[in-house]
Amino acid sequence: MNDLKILLGLLPFWTPLIPPQGISRIKGYLRQYGYSVRTVDANLENGFRDLYNRYQDTLRKYVPENKQGNLYNIANDVMRDHMLAHINHEDEVKYIELVKIIVNKVFFCDFGENPARELSGILTEIFHRLENYFGDLLDREKPDVLGLSVYRDNLPTSLFVFRLAKKKYPGIMTVMGGSLFTIHLTLKSPNLEFFMEKTKDYIDKIIVGQGEILLLKLLRGELPESQRLFTKEDIGGETLGFTSVDMFDFSDFNPGDYPYMAVQGSASCPNNCSFCNVSSFYGQYRQREPGQIVDDMVKLYEKYGGQLFHMLDALLNDVGPGIAGEIIERGLSFYWDGYFRVSENLTREKALFLRRGGLYRARLGFESGSQDMLNLMNKGITVEQIRQTISNLAGAGIKTTLYVLVGHPGETEEDFQKTLDLVEELKNDIWEAECNPFLYFYSGQGKNDDWAYKKALLYPEWAKDMLITQTWFVNDTPTREQMYNRIARFTDHSRRLGTATPWAVRGVVESDRRWKKLHKNAVPPAFDFIKKKRFIDENKFVKELVPAAVVRVDEEDFEF
Repeated sequence: MNDLKILLGLLPFWTPLIPPQGISRIKGYLRQYGYSVRTVDANLENGFRDLYNRYQDTLRKYVPENKQGNLYNIANDVMRDHMLAHINHEDEVKYIELVKIIVNKVFFCDFGENPARELSGILTEIFHRLENYFGDLLDREKPDVLGLSVYRDNLPTSLFVFRLAKKKYPGIMTVMGGSLFTIHLTLKSPNLEFFMEKTKDYIDKIIVGQGEILLLKLLRGELPESQRLFTKEDIGGETLGFTSVDMFDFSDFNPGDYPYMAVQGSASCPNNCSFCNVSSFYGQYRQREPGQIVDDMVKLYEKYGGQLFHMLDALLNDVGPGIAGEIIERGLSFYWDGYFRVSENLTREKALFLRRGGLYRARLGFESGSQDMLNLMNKGITVEQIRQTISNLAGAGIKTTLYVLVGHPGETEEDFQKTLDLVEELKNDIWEAECNPFLYFYSGQGKNDDWAYKKALLYPEWAKDMLITQTWFVNDTPTREQMYNRIARFTDHSRRLGTATPWAVRGVVESDRRWKKLHKNAVPPAFDFIKKKRFIDENKFVKELVPAAVVRVDEEDFEF
């Protein structure tokens, strides 16, 4: 019955860098079959973002400065687990005790009852606002079907809205999908069975992968009514594959509200790093033709006007040169940002070619400055290749974001110090250095078998009902406390070097200003694209690549 009214949503908290891809593609797909679909991105509501910032600022007030590290990143883990406990607790005493444990497991500091209650008060405001916001939306739309795209950090708000929908409109069909099933709710994880039991009263159907096809068949009544969980195995392994942006329907959004539009050139990853689960869950690496990718950029530009694109690929090394070549050959000025692997083939000449072909920022899995750790991680790269790749990209003016993995099992203090030393050595060629803690997943990682016997529960068993999903960690060296101590040291080190992650608007402006001082070929500042006051075509006039001169930048200019 295609007269069903369908509401698809993406709930807080998810940084709105690009319009929601999953629900927009589903809308476009269902539209072909005559369905009426409304999509909504609640992350654009400033009230939610203000409360999110208050939560983080409150944590910053109570966590000692030397323990904070990159708080604006790792605090998301605290907030997510706290929110789950907030909406699921029945015993107030146990709840407050768990909040203190949650904070301690990340910041390793004494956290008293009063700060825990202050944080909980902010969550009460968040869920009150969410009840009003989404309750009004349900009343206006009166959908027959509610589908939510659920990620790691918006799981609590999604569960809250599913409950709200069932309470207000018991006859509504609630459907859950999203990338959460590649991490905490994998098909092999004991979390999934427990999750399904705990949510059976308010989540009717769960779709894992191929949401477009599965949802269509569900709406048509072509899937067993008694079944609750569906995967691609229920449709004989059928996949939709790559589609043009023509498939996406962004009509419910104002793309001007987002700094990027998004394009995809490939899926999965050809590598198998020890800590990563991309290749495990997304299958064999596959890619599109460069011409198709750039055609999508042209269509998005003609319709929405933005020149800056975020690439959804896990790795751009194979498709990136083709994209650059198409842009150069067609005389276009599009700029794109995405993930690259350190490579001996990324020469100065190739970096200049990519720069002229629109590469704006290269996000590199740097991971460690220790060769022993790179080998242990199955990275297949050398420290010298890291030096050359970063220097060549920076010399062409391309922003470089370095992702460092701290706390991988086996990392020693000497390994970590080598990482600090290498970041300091390369500081003038680094736009941003971001560190992240090693996370263990129950299945899918390259070295799951090696770590399985060392895994331990992060939280007490009694917290399971409040958190719904359990979290494990590898009980090995470095310890979890050592890992977060190193994150704090790395963040402080990066801040002094001027390479710390710019979380706020002012930080981005200052980082771009620093980059311009350091590199003559520097890409334009981000806000030149966001403001869209003029057409930017400087990629056509980039000068010949020369080694970047070492420019002294006064540190006090960048203590922001």
